[in-house]
Amino acid sequence: MDFSRNIKILTWQGFFIGFSLWSAIAAIYFSKVSGSYMLGLSIFSIANISGSLFEIPTGIFSDKIGRKYTTMLGGLAYTISGIFYAIGLNYWWLIIGAIMGGLGRSFYSGNNDALLYDSLNRSDKKEELEKFMGFIGSAEQWALGISALIGGILAAKYSFSLVMWLSVIPLFLCFITSFWLIEINNKINNENNMLTHLKEAIKNFIHNKKLRLLSLSSIIGFGISEAGFQFRSVFVATLWPLWAVGMSQMMSNIGAAIGFGISGKVLNKIRSVNILLFDMVYSKFVNLTSLIFPTVMSPGIMATSSILYGPSSVAESSLLQKEFTDKQRATMGSLNSFGKSVSFAISALLLGWIADLISPRIALIWGQLFGLISVWLMWKLFKLTKKEKLLPTAVEDLADDTT
Repeated sequence: MDFSRNIKILTWQGFFIGFSLWSAIAAIYFSKVSGSYMLGLSIFSIANISGSLFEIPTGIFSDKIGRKYTTMLGGLAYTISGIFYAIGLNYWWLIIGAIMGGLGRSFYSGNNDALLYDSLNRSDKKEELEKFMGFIGSAEQWALGISALIGGILAAKYSFSLVMWLSVIPLFLCFITSFWLIEINNKINNENNMLTHLKEAIKNFIHNKKLRLLSLSSIIGFGISEAGFQFRSVFVATLWPLWAVGMSQMMSNIGAAIGFGISGKVLNKIRSVNILLFDMVYSKFVNLTSLIFPTVMSPGIMATSSILYGPSSVAESSLLQKEFTDKQRATMGSLNSFGKSVSFAISALLLGWIADLISPRIALIWGQLFGLISVWLMWKLFKLTKKEKLLPTAVEDLADDTT
């Protein structure tokens, strides 16, 4: 059976998910409908909280029932979410959209990486995981960049409502294309009940130090950086006109798309942990400098860090997949996504609260400072992997001495 079809469909779905015309103006739209920055950002928080609540059962659902059906349900939930966002009569309609969006993301999060890994494994291409993750990520980022520019222009020239309704179309295409996926049976996943399955997945995190450090750094870093990225359009709007806000995000997405496209080659030459650490340090420096000394150039300067987003995302996903067990692969991915969702929800609410209290710029500065925790955790992982790399040499030297 040709499992390469799954890889093609997952790439297209990455593009459809990315082609979100409202992505560049979402924080502005949600804040307008709800009446405050905090309530506007709370929509992102609710989406992530609902996603975190659904993460574990959907991960187990994927391992127990199947990757294809999980992807289908994810596409359907995303479509319903987009419809409620587009209706957007008041804050409560946005909340329903956020809950459904969280459900859709939870169906996709651990499942799609597991489906890609399984498909490559059955096609004897497991060693090309980083390359194909890069292709999918690049497709999503190109779509985000193109749609961000178009969405910003349409919002300024016509209306936010038009942008939101047009964004439903690619989400519906995600649902439709899921019907052509090929299911991959994995009998090993049906041995235990769900509670035992979950306990085993949690134990793997507890007993694997490398996985703990990687996961914690990922969880904290994602929550703070993603909340800041979603809110950045409000900061950009204080420096650039509304129609150009999408251009700012487009630059970030194009940089990320290029980064994803070359991630396979980069990771063949540079260790994954090195890429992750360098990305964190550089992005924190660039963002803090641009926020502390804001100018009309700040959005463009901040966008330069996006070139590293692709390789670092692929590096993180690849490292996680290599540490996950085959038996709980999707469940462990969902556990990690669960932590990310909770972290994002807390970070978004804090940023919104600080923005209402002081200003969006100060809120973003505090977010960057809190994000230094993830840099410290990644530094510890870097030192741990460096020791592991040196260990075989030390053992060989000891063996030579004894002989």
